[in-house]
Amino acid sequence: MSGPTLTPAQQLPGRHDANNIRGVIRRLLLPFGLAFLALAPVARAAISQTPAITDTRYSSYLRAVRPSAPGVHWRVIHADGGLELVLGAGRTVQWNVIDLNDEIRVINHSGETVTVYGYSQSDRNVAYDGGKYAQILANGTVQLNENSPAYYENQSFYETAVVVPPSAGATAAPDWVTFAKTGTLYWHDHRIHYTTPVIPTFIKNRGVQHRQFVFNWYVPIAVGSTDGYLYGALYWNGEKPFAFPIAAIVAFVLIVVAGAAFVVFVRRRRRPVAPEDTF
Repeated sequence: MSGPTLTPAQQLPGRHDANNIRGVIRRLLLPFGLAFLALAPVARAAISQTPAITDTRYSSYLRAVRPSAPGVHWRVIHADGGLELVLGAGRTVQWNVIDLNDEIRVINHSGETVTVYGYSQSDRNVAYDGGKYAQILANGTVQLNENSPAYYENQSFYETAVVVPPSAGATAAPDWVTFAKTGTLYWHDHRIHYTTPVIPTFIKNRGVQHRQFVFNWYVPIAVGSTDGYLYGALYWNGEKPFAFPIAAIVAFVLIVVAGAAFVVFVRRRRRPVAPEDTF
């Protein structure tokens, strides 16, 4: 018993079917496009304020956070020295050092505006005359001040090839630009790392193979109207003495010799044999 006969138009996909397929593809791609647009501000902030390199010879540790106000507590929550500030039930500001000595992360769920100050010219450990560099508003809006010299200086790990425009200065009126609304800011801070690739003389004198204290560091901040700071320490991790990899070289030579012998063996097996003479 034969089934229904299909017309040529039913047997082959036509323009209507192609339009349906394109419509399905568009519907599938739409969520991915929206997700990309939603993440774009976060990506911009991360790229512009976190250089692509870091100096893994050092490690920076966050030791304490101020303000220390009633109802505000901090504790170590990560091996890299991150701390968590708890402002009431479920209201937190979290600070972490990321990538050994490269970045600082702040997550603001405190209901207060958190401010990070730029670089000071003062000799004091904590000074706020560098002007406001970044802020996370109470509603989670992340903003950077494009009139802060730190905005430009933080785009390079060693502050090389950095051009700070004349309009930027510690006393210039802030030009706040919104980068995200996630309540989270990552930024590179020159105060928490050594600002040259040259190994300091005092480290060489003590021996580069030894782990050593380098310096204490401070980053001025404010939570709401209360000024404070991050306090930490930078350490030299210690370089392992160079050991000539004799075992690895011997293993490599053995592999090369074995490979060459295998090639010769295969070629001999494939060599044609001369036919015997016939009489």
